[in-house]
Amino acid sequence: MANKTLSGAEVIIECLKREGVDTIFGYPGGSAIPMFDAILDSSIKVVLSRHEQGATHMADGYARQTGKVGVALVTSGPGATNTFTGIYTALMDSSPIVVLTAQTTTPNLGKDAFQECDTSGMTFATVKHSYLVKDTNDLPRVMKEAFHIARSGRPGPVLIDLPKDVTAGPCTAPFTDQMDLPGYKIPTYASTESVEKAAEYLKNSKKPLLLVGHGAMISGAHRQVKELAEKLGAPVCCTMLGLGAFPTDHELSLGMLGMHGTIYANKAVLECDLILSIGSRWDDRITGKLSEFCKNAVKMHIDIDPAEEGKVLQPDVFMCGDAKLVLEQLLPMVNKLDTADWIKTCQTWKKRYPLTYAKQGGLRMQHIVATVSELTQGKAIVTTDVGQHQMWVAQFFHINYPRQLHSSGGAGTMGFGFPAAIGAAFGNETGWPVCSFSGDGGFQMTEAELATAAIHKLPIKIFVMDNKYLGMVRQWQELFYDHRYSSVDMRGNPDFVKLAEAYGIPGLRIKRPADAERVIQKALDYNDGPILIHCECEKEDNVFPMIPAGAPITSMITEQPKTQLEKPTGST
Repeated sequence: MANKTLSGAEVIIECLKREGVDTIFGYPGGSAIPMFDAILDSSIKVVLSRHEQGATHMADGYARQTGKVGVALVTSGPGATNTFTGIYTALMDSSPIVVLTAQTTTPNLGKDAFQECDTSGMTFATVKHSYLVKDTNDLPRVMKEAFHIARSGRPGPVLIDLPKDVTAGPCTAPFTDQMDLPGYKIPTYASTESVEKAAEYLKNSKKPLLLVGHGAMISGAHRQVKELAEKLGAPVCCTMLGLGAFPTDHELSLGMLGMHGTIYANKAVLECDLILSIGSRWDDRITGKLSEFCKNAVKMHIDIDPAEEGKVLQPDVFMCGDAKLVLEQLLPMVNKLDTADWIKTCQTWKKRYPLTYAKQGGLRMQHIVATVSELTQGKAIVTTDVGQHQMWVAQFFHINYPRQLHSSGGAGTMGFGFPAAIGAAFGNETGWPVCSFSGDGGFQMTEAELATAAIHKLPIKIFVMDNKYLGMVRQWQELFYDHRYSSVDMRGNPDFVKLAEAYGIPGLRIKRPADAERVIQKALDYNDGPILIHCECEKEDNVFPMIPAGAPITSMITEQPKTQLEKPTGST
């Protein structure tokens, strides 16, 4: 009997299986029916989201948790456009996802057909690469290339736009492992010259500082980072997405630096004579006023993306390569430095300027975060939305393990945290609970995914930090705009406990600090699916320390100011 000719959709599903895909997050529609039909005969699990943005964030959360490529599958037109926020989020944080979007038939392209849009063109600036497939026989090659591009080098999102006649039509091309990608080079080791130069600079440093970013996490360089820090005797600060690439509880850890980083990390940035960025792109949230950043320090940079060289600042040494491999090059070339006085200074700062919060008054988000961290002994997968609670998670949750914290960094995407927790839960093999922290604003952007969590009985602890404000914007309006609160009052919030119960999810409520530990422990002990904890928090609490956007680190605000502050030059 002759082999059956597979349809384009069947080829796509087989390609996914060959790439090790076992879970897809998606939402169907007319143009996507061939692909959803083909999935029925496969072993791949489909997680039906309630919105395409949610599906894309789920794929992203899955990718961040597992290190594998996350996959989203949606229909044409608005189905595709609803993924753009998630694609942009993945691009900014170098998260490997493949987004399959359905499209009108090839004869209808360019004719304003029903649900037609130029998906590949519209997403051009938000993807690592994109394809519009017009020939069914291109599918095996395109699928192979897409996954390779998404996961290799600096990871990122790849979009494949699939006309319905391509997925429904026959494919006679063989499956292939061959790729021809002219110009696509993946850096591995850095040049020997650059590494030797870096080692020489380190040899002469008295006050070195390691800056660890998300690239170190993606590379799997956490062991090498720790070895380098201990071998040199160098303190370590992390970006928000770098937290976990170096243990927060380590004696050399200074925690997070930057706009809402620790006082001691930012003081170390001011005083160091050398700073080595490992997989951090010198984001404006770190540098503040660029001309004042590390003015007298040697600046060195390890990054896999050659486009990052000199993009923000010109380093004295740029080592282009995979962070893990470059550190393995560097480690044999360095020795213990005379940093005893420098470490003592940093330890003194840590004791003098600890992270604290007011214990009096109503329920504070910091209290919730710190209590969850304590009760789980820091062993939880944590996702956040964007805003004040996000910064407090970075400050008060002890992140000691790689791929433990998932948050939207570069894009600052509200609505990311909860669906990302769903994706992370599907990829979670640690046995730890998944704790999702969202503000009342961001949670309402993707709250419909409560249905997805409930149907799959995912053991997610959903903390809704409800202060009835868009808190971070309100904080800026208070500090820099003379308390002129504009469009930040979240009056009309639902009763989140009742909302959860409407989806069949149990809900708990915390109003008083005295109840926090008891209620949180009850939530942690519940393992028969998701549970929502509605935390009714102080309305006008502010995140400190704070460096105003565009200001130098020396302008750091450490407590509530008594007078109106000058408007910042940068964005929130």
